[in-house]
Amino acid sequence: MSASTRWRIPLVLALTVFVHYIDRNNLAIALPAIAHDFGWSDREVGKWGELLLGAFYLTFGLAQVVLSPFAERWGPKRGLMLAILGFSLCTILVYPLGGSLAALIGLRLFLGVAESVHMPMNSALVARWFPPHERGRANSIYVAGILVALAVAPLLIVPAVERFGWRFAFALLGLAGLSLSLPLVAWLIPADAPVSHPSTPHPYRRVYGDWRLWLYILAGSLNAFCVFGVLNWLPTYLNRTKGIAFGELSLPLFAVFVSGIVGIFFWAWLGDRTGRRVRFAALGLALAGVAVMLTAFVDVPAGVVFLFALGVFFQSSYNAQEFATLQQRVAPEQAGALTGLYNGLTVLLGGVGGSLIPGTIVALTGSFQAGLLSVVAGAFAVAVLMALLSRLGFER
Repeated sequence: MSASTRWRIPLVLALTVFVHYIDRNNLAIALPAIAHDFGWSDREVGKWGELLLGAFYLTFGLAQVVLSPFAERWGPKRGLMLAILGFSLCTILVYPLGGSLAALIGLRLFLGVAESVHMPMNSALVARWFPPHERGRANSIYVAGILVALAVAPLLIVPAVERFGWRFAFALLGLAGLSLSLPLVAWLIPADAPVSHPSTPHPYRRVYGDWRLWLYILAGSLNAFCVFGVLNWLPTYLNRTKGIAFGELSLPLFAVFVSGIVGIFFWAWLGDRTGRRVRFAALGLALAGVAVMLTAFVDVPAGVVFLFALGVFFQSSYNAQEFATLQQRVAPEQAGALTGLYNGLTVLLGGVGGSLIPGTIVALTGSFQAGLLSVVAGAFAVAVLMALLSRLGFER
């Protein structure tokens, strides 16, 4: 396969990730409209909204660990196509079934299962088609689809919900994503990949018995805590603590996400060029912690947004390297299962923690600043763990 043809693979995967995250985050954006239709009070929004949002992460994390090895043996392309079909149908079915809270929770549980093997199969495809010195850039292309989706989602979902209602808007989004992404995967992703880039001499089972892998999973969980902590609480923090009006949040949040996109490509290029992925992640998370910590001493909103953008730029040093670091631990045909284990556990631990820990601190102290500063502790902890892993030769 020519280089130009090979590089279309992560571009197609980026589109599928974009659709994946639109379908995942549509409920959080539409939650005010859902609460209005159900007639929920503020307390009920917290009670039922937490269940709706948390149901996804529960099955998403658990199913990745369980299903990824089976999907990889079945075939990464077929596993990816089944995932797209599954999470698109879950989104479309909100239209006929969304009048029941129990059905909505059930659809969110099924959505988590359907989306679970998506990222592991992306990782499996990259491991098969790209040599180690190109994997950071290949991974970063589809990972950037996450940040693009986060930046664009409000621009797509809010107008659709206002015009068509949230249930019909979900059906439209699910149908559009299915119609666009499934044919492209079917036509442009090769079914059979050459397993010609072995990247580690370690047998598969020995990798799972390596305690350094579990230390890396701990670092990934803390990194996920930082990511979800910022994603979940930054808008409210900027509004309540720094005085940015709700209607004016779009541009600041867009700037933060764009800095992450730039960062992912920069750090991926640097990691591929030097092979020092773990060391760059250690440096980046330390600098990210410093940037977020400095927000406590800045009152000018523009300065706060700049510091968060800088923090996300440095934090992306980890996201740019994490799958490439895993892919070099095992042979390419085993990368999907290992990614499923890693991503499943980090989402379960870090995703839930990033939602609950800052919120609990805010509830106890009444300070959104204190809640966001918990992310600083997480970033410094990741930096220490990655520096230790570098010393232990984990990236070799």
